[in-house]
Amino acid sequence: MRRAMYAAGTLGFAGWSLAQTEPAPGTSSAVASNWFDHFVVSGGWIGYIIVGLSLVAVTLIVEHFISIRRQKLVAPESAGHLRDLLERKKYIDAIHFTSEDDTMLSGVVNAGLLEASNGYAAMERAMEEELEGRSARLFRKIEYLNIIGNVSPMIGLFGTVFGLIRLFGSIGERGRIPEANLVAENISIALVTTFWGLLVAIPALGVYGFMRNRIDILTAECAQAADRLLSIFKPGAGHGSTGILRREPAGAAATAAVSTT
Repeated sequence: MRRAMYAAGTLGFAGWSLAQTEPAPGTSSAVASNWFDHFVVSGGWIGYIIVGLSLVAVTLIVEHFISIRRQKLVAPESAGHLRDLLERKKYIDAIHFTSEDDTMLSGVVNAGLLEASNGYAAMERAMEEELEGRSARLFRKIEYLNIIGNVSPMIGLFGTVFGLIRLFGSIGERGRIPEANLVAENISIALVTTFWGLLVAIPALGVYGFMRNRIDILTAECAQAADRLLSIFKPGAGHGSTGILRREPAGAAATAAVSTT
C-alpha cells in the first residue's frame, strides 16, 4: 500500500513538474513581450529617449566603418595611378584626376600641385593645410559618438533619480510603503534607464576611441604617401625635368603648362 502511494505521489510530482517546464502554446511570444516590457516599456519616456539615441549611435557607427577606412582615404589604386601620371610628367592629367577623386590622398596632392608654380615650400604648406583641414573634418564627424557616449549615462542617471523621487514621493503620500507593483514600477524606471544609458555609452565611446586612432593612422599614411608622390618636385631631387605649373589668370581653371629645364 505504501509503495502504491509512493508511486502515485512520484508520478503526480513528475506530472506537475512537466506541466511547469513544458512551454504552453504561445509562450515564446509571451516571453518576448515580457522581455520588451521589462527592458523598454519599464523605462518610461526617459527610456525611449535613450533607445532613440542608441539607434542614432548604431547608424553613426555603421557609417563611420564604411567611410573611414583606408580604401576611402588612402586608396592604393589612386596612389598608383597618380604615381604613373607624375612619372610620365602628365601634370595636367594629375590635376584633373585629383580634383575629381574624392579620397583624402588626392585632395592633399591636388592642393600641392596647384601651388607648384610657387615652389616646393609652398606645395608643402598647401598639403599640410589641406591634410589638417580634412582630418579636422573627420574628427568633427566622429565627435557625435563622443557626445552620445557621454550624454547617455547622464540621461540614465536622470532616470534613476526620477524613479527614486517618484518612489519616495508615493511613500510620503501614503505614509507607508506602497503596493509592490507601484514600488516595482518606480524602481524599474530607475534601473532600466541606467541599463540603457550604459548600454549605449560603452560601444559609442569604444568606437569613438577606435575611430580616433584610425584617423590618426590614416592621416599619417596619407601625409607620407603624398610626400613620396610629390618628391619629384623637391630641389635637387635628381628628376630629369622640373615641372612648373603656371596658373591661368584669376577666375580661370587651374590649367598649366609644363616647362622643362
